[in-house]
This record gives sequence, C-alpha cells and structure tokens, in this order.
Amino acid sequence: MQIYAFVGKTGTGKSYNAQKVAKKYDIEYIIDDAILIKNNRVIAGKSAKTEANSIASVKAAIFLFDDRKNEMIKAIKKENPDKILILGTSDAMVEKIASNLKLPEIYQTIYITDIASPKQIEEARRSRIEEGKHIVPVPTFEIKKQFSGYFLDSLKVFNIFNNSQGKISTESTEKTIIRPTYSYLGNFYISDTVINRIISYTVCRIEGVTRVFKVTTQNYSNGMKLDIDIEVKFGIHLPELSNNIKNAVIFSVDYMTGLNLYSININIKSIKR
Repeated sequence: MQIYAFVGKTGTGKSYNAQKVAKKYDIEYIIDDAILIKNNRVIAGKSAKTEANSIASVKAAIFLFDDRKNEMIKAIKKENPDKILILGTSDAMVEKIASNLKLPEIYQTIYITDIASPKQIEEARRSRIEEGKHIVPVPTFEIKKQFSGYFLDSLKVFNIFNNSQGKISTESTEKTIIRPTYSYLGNFYISDTVINRIISYTVCRIEGVTRVFKVTTQNYSNGMKLDIDIEVKFGIHLPELSNNIKNAVIFSVDYMTGLNLYSININIKSIKR
C-alpha cells in the first residue's frame, strides 16, 4: 500500500483540490477531515468539523479518539486500497495520521503550492477566515446528515484532464461547502419557533390546504422529524396533496436553514366543505 500526502496550511484549498491530486496520481481513496472517501463517496468516519471546538476537531482529525481510530482502521482493512491520499496541514500531521492508523510511511508528499497559484490560495484563505467555510470533497447528499442544523451548499467543479492518448476529457465533480460547528463567525442556532413558522407558511400556500393547526418538531442526531396537523378542502386528492406538501416543506427547510429532514408525517384533522 502506498501512502501519499497532500499538505497545506489551514484554509489554503487542500480539500478543494483533493480530487484533482487524486486523479493525477490515480488514487481512489482520500482521508480528509477524519473521513475516508472513495470516488466522491463517504466510506467511513465522521467529519472532525462536527466536534464542539477546534481542539477536539484537531484530535479527531489525527485519530486520537479510539472510536474514530478503530472504525477507520477496520474500514481501511476491509477496502484494502493500493493507494491512499492523506490531507493535512503539515508533514507532521499527515505522518501522525498514518502512524495512528497503522499505515505505511509516507511514499510521496504533494504540497498545495505545487497545485494552486498564490491567488487561488489567498482566495481560499479569505473564504475560510472571513466566512468560516470549509470544503469537503464529496457531494452534499453524502455528508449532509453529519451536519444537520448547519448551513450547507454544493459546489460544482468542472475539471479538464489530458488522458494517456493526449486527448482532452472533461468531468464534473461536486463538493460540499460547510460551516463547522465552531466557526470564526460563531455558532448558528435556529429556534423551533422559526422552523415552525417556515413550515406553516409553506404549507398554507399549497392549494387544497385551508388551515395549519400545529407543527411539531423532534430533533434527532441524523435530522428532524415533523408532524404537521392540517385542515383540507373537501374533495381534494389526498395522496397528491400529501406529496405536494412534503416536497414543498423539504425544499423550504433545506433552502432556508440547511436542516436535514428524515421524516414528515401529515395529519389531516378536519375537512372543510
């Protein structure tokens, strides 16, 4: 097994450029932010950015916690990759990660300055410092449950490569932009009252709904469960109405709050003639 390292200071664009480096060196597996990634899919781990503070996040990222370490070692053994790319802020950090995960010594190290221009690095640092944003090289749907309750966005990136025959090929990858639990801008809290009002307003605007009695929310580790009590018009097609409500609520809550919804129950309490 060959271990490659991709090194750069915090906020210089390592995660943004990770897939480019992996493609160049024909590496399928990436360890970034305490997550094992294969071809844009999370195989194991949970983002270190879900920790409550920066100290705990660093410990999680270098696998000092036994539960994280053991899970990752087990996953790597199961996958048995021939190459792994480890991301870190320094040579010492990537070496520590390899050591803690019982991996071979670093075979080759690539630095962010080899990949990105000074202008690109400065823009990445500005985004991290001023906006508190961090990019993880997987699509939004792959990592969203880990960040339920925090703002997310997706970023489509188009990469151009020269293949072995000298022909140019283009491929699109999606990355996830997250705001960590801790942030330069502080934590974000969204009250249940605000969420309930967003949902009530959204549902009231759907044709066939005459009244929203109550919205009940329950928070779980992997998202939020909703119970929506409504009154509907007589003669309305209920399965279609239910589907319209769910789609509208999912879109509104995701767009306005970034919260993950895993269950929506629609309860019809009365019918208006």
